[in-house]
Formats: sequence, C-alpha cells, structure tokens
Amino acid sequence: MISVEEARARLLAPLKPLGAEQVAISQAVGRVLAEDVAARRTQPPWPVSAMDGYAVRAADVARVPATLKVVGSVPAGQAYAGTVGGGEAVRIFTGAPMPDGADAVVIQEDAERQGDMVELREAARPGQYVRPAGLDFREGEIGLTAGRRLTARDIGLAAAMNRPWLMLHRKPRIAILPTGDEVVMPGDPVGPHQIVSSNGLALAALITQCGGEPLQLPIAPDRADALQRIAEAATGADFLVTAGGASVGDHDLVRDALGASGLTLDFWKIAMRPGKPLMVGRYRDTPMMGLPGNPVSSLVCALLFLKPAIERLTGLAAAEAPPLRARLAAPLPANDRRQDYLRATLTRAADGALEAQAFLKQDSSMMSLLAKSDCLVVRPPHAPAAAIGTSVEIVPLGPDPALA
Repeated sequence: MISVEEARARLLAPLKPLGAEQVAISQAVGRVLAEDVAARRTQPPWPVSAMDGYAVRAADVARVPATLKVVGSVPAGQAYAGTVGGGEAVRIFTGAPMPDGADAVVIQEDAERQGDMVELREAARPGQYVRPAGLDFREGEIGLTAGRRLTARDIGLAAAMNRPWLMLHRKPRIAILPTGDEVVMPGDPVGPHQIVSSNGLALAALITQCGGEPLQLPIAPDRADALQRIAEAATGADFLVTAGGASVGDHDLVRDALGASGLTLDFWKIAMRPGKPLMVGRYRDTPMMGLPGNPVSSLVCALLFLKPAIERLTGLAAAEAPPLRARLAAPLPANDRRQDYLRATLTRAADGALEAQAFLKQDSSMMSLLAKSDCLVVRPPHAPAAAIGTSVEIVPLGPDPALA
C-alpha cells in the first residue's frame, strides 16, 4: 500500500490543463481563466462626482458660508459643456463627469439653493468627493489572472473592464461507470437482493461542483464482456471513473476486465480508511480512477483524489493555503497504519475556535453520517490517542467554515 500523499502526487503528475475556449461572460461563472484579463477601458474614464451636490472651485469655498451662482446641471451620463469660473457652481449628481474648472464637490446636505443662487455652508478641499480617472483600473491593466476560478465578483469586474467574452479552460468530461449486479438506479424496480445505487449520482454532483461535466454511463453488470462494452462509451472523455469492482472479491472485475482491453495500472491500494481499494491508471488514452463500490468510501476518495484531478484539468491554480485545523471536542483513540478520515461535525466555540466532533460510528456504509458531516478529521498513520482540545487537520465538506 502507498500513502495518500504519494497516491495523489502520482495521480496528478501526468494531468495537464485542458485547452481553452471562448465563452460569453454570462456563462463564465465557476469556470477557470486560461489567460489574464486586461481592462479595455479606464474606470472611471474621467474624474466624476462621488456624491450628489455642487461642483465648485475649492478656492471659492475656502471660507463659508459662500454664495455662488448655479450656471448649469449635469446628471450621470451627460456632461457640462462650459467651464466653471470664479463664483460659479454646477449642480451635479453621483457619477456625472466633473465640469472643466471645478475641482471639488460640496454635498447637497451642506447647501441651500434659492433660484439660481446656492449658499454653501461647508468648505471643500481640492478633490473632495471627486473620483479621479482610473481610480478603479486603467486601460491595459490586468484585473484577473489565468488559473482563477471566476466568482460573481470576478464577473462584475470583467464586465466593468468591457470584456464580454473570456478565454476559459474547457470543462473536463468525466465518464462515470458504476458496476455491480446488486445495484439499480433510483426509481427502477429493486430486486429482492439488490440495493439502490447512490455512487453514480453522488459522483456526478461532485464533478459538477468541481467544474467538470459528468457523463453518466449505464451500470455495468458483473461480467467482463459487459464491463468492456460499456467502458467503450468513455471514448473521447477526458477522465474515466469506475465505481465498484475495485477490491479483491470474485466479482470485483474492473482490474482484470479492463486490463484485458487496454487498462494500464499505475497503482492499487492506498493506506487510508475509508477507501483502501482505489486504483489509478490509464484506460487506453484516458486517465482512469477506480473507486471502491462502498458509497462512503467512493465519495471520500472522490473528494481527496478526483476533485484535485478535475481542478488540475480545469487549469485551476494550485492552492497554497495551509491545511484547515480544528480542535477536538471529544477524545480519539490511537490510529493504526492507515490514514483515517473520520466523519465529524463542526461547531464554533465560545472563544471563536472551530471544534470538531467525530461520530462514534464510522462504518463506511453509512451515507447518512456523511450527509450530516461538516468535515473529515484527518488521523495520520500511527497517530497517538488524542485528548479533547488537541489540534487536528480537517477537510471541510461544505463552504469553508473558517469564513463562516
């Protein structure tokens, strides 16, 4: 058996980001940039008012109260054609270009207008309530860098930079091949000795969350010829994932059946729990991962291995953040030689620290506990018994609890 770290490194080593495609900005959220994005305009393009009020020459309101003549009005989207001279003011609204000659804005709350005259009660320094040209960004400036997964905030910035189309890495197509005579799809008739399959749908959901495009293949029965035939449908996919048939039983056929039709195995068996019987290799020209059939083991392995594989294919920049940690809310016994991933809940203690409490039962068939979990508590091989309050590494299963 090899370590989790070695397995992940060997899995990721041959994977490269997929090619780029041009995508409309309206469809780009969650996708990964394939090139830097530079602004096509300066924002704001000219000095603009930051408030509703009166554009003035600061020298005219150095001493207040000051009474000035209102010579015009300029809303956002228009401009004042003249030049503000001594003793003059222009009524201005937020976002409107500053008139020539004016260098400050007195807000309307500090003004009282009578006809074409306005009394200003507060002094203004040059630049007050004025947004200078290029305050946000300038034409040619890089606003978003390649390798970034785009958020709603990034879409807003790209739109402001006048970039209606973006070059993004193509979504990886991940073929999912569930196996086993004992499983049927939800809603299908269930035989007396069969169970409802959750692996395919759960993996498809995870693939979608990670930025991939799942391709759901039919469940392959426990026959080599059927498994080989269905695997043919993965031709053209960027990655193949099988679920089940990866262990050592008489009906665990993936390694032998696909090995006879083009599977080259890199490694099999990892020193981890759950998920020991995980295999990685290439099926013909397609990178391949064989996940355990146990639903919890399958999803935990997918989180630890398939997720970073998809991130590599999408071109996502490698994360450099340190592992997230929490302190134990309950003691844990010593661990054996396999790296353990314990399903656990997270709470925020009175002092603000995260506290993790592992479920007492960790049977790998219990999907209900995985659904209730907020994180996985990582227990390294041969970790000694840990008391309440011990700091442990965690793998979050939802939004980053550190930001909650």
